[in-house]
Amino acid sequence: MAQIAQGVDNPRRAVPHSLQQLDPERLPTHVAVIMDGNGRWAKLRGLDRTHGHREGARAVRAVVTRARELNIQYLTLFAFSTQNWERPSDEVQHLMQLLVEFCAAEQELMKEQGIRMRVIGERDRLVDAARQAIEEVERATAHNDQMQLIIAVSYGAREELVRAVQRIATQVQAGELAPEDIDASMLSKHLWTADMPDPDLVIRTSGELRISNFLLWQIAYAELYVDDCLWPDFREEAFDRALLAYQARDRRFGRVDPEH
Repeated sequence: MAQIAQGVDNPRRAVPHSLQQLDPERLPTHVAVIMDGNGRWAKLRGLDRTHGHREGARAVRAVVTRARELNIQYLTLFAFSTQNWERPSDEVQHLMQLLVEFCAAEQELMKEQGIRMRVIGERDRLVDAARQAIEEVERATAHNDQMQLIIAVSYGAREELVRAVQRIATQVQAGELAPEDIDASMLSKHLWTADMPDPDLVIRTSGELRISNFLLWQIAYAELYVDDCLWPDFREEAFDRALLAYQARDRRFGRVDPEH
C-alpha cells in the first residue's frame, strides 16, 4: 500500500502551479469520479447520513458546471453501486428520491448548457419513479452535444463485465461469432460505455485508495488522483487541482520512456 500511496497525489502537498495555469489544450477528454465521503461528512457534523447525500448533490452541480466551463467532453460520476443496495432501506429510499429530485432540478440547466445526461448500470433494479425520471432527462437531453454527463447508478464493473461476456457467449452459441474473433475491442463494444472514450483521469475523494468496482476495464491506463476532501466539500478549486495534477503527469500507456 505504501508504494501505491507514493504514486497518488496527496492534496496536502502543494501543487507547483497556480489554478490559473490550466492548459486548455491538455485537459482530459473523459474524467470519472468516485464520489466518496457523504456519510463521514454528515457524521463529523452530528447529522444523519441523508444530509451528507443531499450536500453531495450540491457538489455534483458544482463539478458538472465547472467541467462544462472547461469543455470537458465526458464526465462520469459513480453515484450508486450494486453493493449499495445492501445499505439500510431508508437510506436507499432517500438516495432514490434524491436521484428523482436531481433529474427534475437539473434538467433545464443541462438543456441550457448543452449537456447530455446518460445513466449506466442495472436500471431495472431502480424504483419506478427513479427510472422514469432518468428516462425523461435522457430523452430531453438526447440531442445535446457539448458534454456528456454519465451517471453510474446501480453499477458494478464486475457485473458489467459478466453481462458483456454473457452476451458474447450467446452470439458464439448461436453461431454468429467464432471464439477466435473475440478480442478486447469486441468486449469493449458490449459494455455500457461502448460508445464512449475510456477515462483519462479518475478522481476519488475522501482519501481512500481503492477503485471500488468502478469501470475496471475502462480505466486500465487512466491516471488516478486521490483527494482527502470528502465529497460534499469537493468544489471547483478541488476539481481544478486534480486537473493540474493530471497535466503534470507523463502518460506512457505502458510504453518505455526513452529518457529513463
